[in-house]
Amino acid sequence: MSANRARVVVTGLGATTPVGGDVTSTWSALLAGRSGVETITDDWVDSVPVKFAGLAAVDPAEVLPRPEARRLDRSEQFALVAAREAWADAGAPEVAPERMGVVVSSGIGGIGTTLAAYDTFKERGWNRLSPFTVPMLMPNGPAAWIGIELNAMAGVHATVSACASGAEAIGYAMDMIRLGRADVVVAGGTEAAIHPLNMAAFAASRAMSTRNDDPQGASRPWQPDRDGFVLGEGAGIIVLESEEHARARGARVYAYVSGVGYSADAHHITQPEPDGRGITMAMTHAISDAGLTGADIKHVNAHGTSTPAGDVIEVQSVNKAMGSHPLVTSTKSMTGHLLGGAGGIESVFTVLALRDRIVPATLNLRTPDDGIDVDLVYGENRALPGGDLAAINNSFGFGGHNVSLVFQNA
Repeated sequence: MSANRARVVVTGLGATTPVGGDVTSTWSALLAGRSGVETITDDWVDSVPVKFAGLAAVDPAEVLPRPEARRLDRSEQFALVAAREAWADAGAPEVAPERMGVVVSSGIGGIGTTLAAYDTFKERGWNRLSPFTVPMLMPNGPAAWIGIELNAMAGVHATVSACASGAEAIGYAMDMIRLGRADVVVAGGTEAAIHPLNMAAFAASRAMSTRNDDPQGASRPWQPDRDGFVLGEGAGIIVLESEEHARARGARVYAYVSGVGYSADAHHITQPEPDGRGITMAMTHAISDAGLTGADIKHVNAHGTSTPAGDVIEVQSVNKAMGSHPLVTSTKSMTGHLLGGAGGIESVFTVLALRDRIVPATLNLRTPDDGIDVDLVYGENRALPGGDLAAINNSFGFGGHNVSLVFQNA
C-alpha cells in the first residue's frame, strides 16, 4: 500500500432491497432475522419451475414520480432510489463536476425492457416502441442517469462482471479517488431480473433452489441440504470520498474502504475452481492492499449464495486467507441473491456491521455442512470486539470473477 495515496472513506449509504425500502428498514430486518423471499403471484409463474424470489419490499415505481419512472427500466429505478438516499445521507456534498464520478453496475442490465420491447415489436410493430427503449436496456443506464442527476464529469462507468459487478464498481470507484481522478464517487450495484425467462434459464442451469413449498427457508447457505440460490432484486449504493475532501466539509464518516482484490478462476464459465485459488487470491490481495494481515480481519460478509459447491469452497478459502477466527455470515439467506446488485447492498451491510459492531446471523442455518472450519454466525447475531475493526465483503460471479473489498471502522 502506498503511503501517499488518498485514503477513501464512506460518507453515504443507500439501499432498496427485498427486506426494506431504505437502509434503516433493511438493516433492522436483517438484525431481526426476517426473510424477504416470497411466492410470486404473477400469472407467468405457472410456466416456470421456481415460483418464489426476493421481491423488492417497496416498488420503486411507487417512490419515483410517475413520468420519471415510465422512462426507466426497473434496474434504473432501483439505482436512482438508492443513489438519492445515499447522496442525501452524505449531506449532498458540494463538489466540482470535474471532480465527481459515478460507478454503478448491473450484471444483466435492462433485461425486462429488452424482452418487453421485443414483444411489442413483434406484436405491434417498430413504431410502437418507446423512444427510451435503448436508454432503458443499456447496462450503463443506471450509472448514466445518476451521473446526469449529480453532474458527474470525472467519469461515469459500469463494470460488468456478473454477480461481482457491484463490488467491482466500488473497487473501481476507490481507484478513481486514489489516482486523483475524483474527490467524490457514487458507487454500487443494481439488478431487476425477476422475469420468467431469467427464472427459467437459471433453473435450467440447476443453479436455483426449487424449494417451492418453503420459500423463506430456501436460501440456506452452508446447510447440508441446500439446493441453490434464490433470486432477489434491488440496489445498494455508497458515497465514497477522499478523506481529505470529507474532513474539509465536516462530513460524517461511516468507514474506510481500504483494500480491493481482484482475481479470475480461469476454470469454468459457471462452476467455482475446486481449490478456491482465485477466491483466496482476491482476499489476500485485498488484505495486502489495505496494509493489513489476515489476523486483522474480524468479519466476512460472504458471497454465500446457498449453492452446494460454492459455499464450502468460499469458507475454506477464508480459512486459507486469514484463518478460522473471522465471524462469517451470509445475508443472502434473507435477501436472496441480487446478482450484480449483491456487492452493493452487502457493502452497505458490512459498513453497518462495523458501525454497530454486530454481525447478523445467517438465516436457515442449523447444522453446518462438513469441511467447514470457520466461525459461522447462525442462530443469533454476534457482537464484534472493541477497538480497530476490519471486515471483508466477498462477491463472485459466473465467468470466474472474484472481488473482495476491505472496510475498516472510522
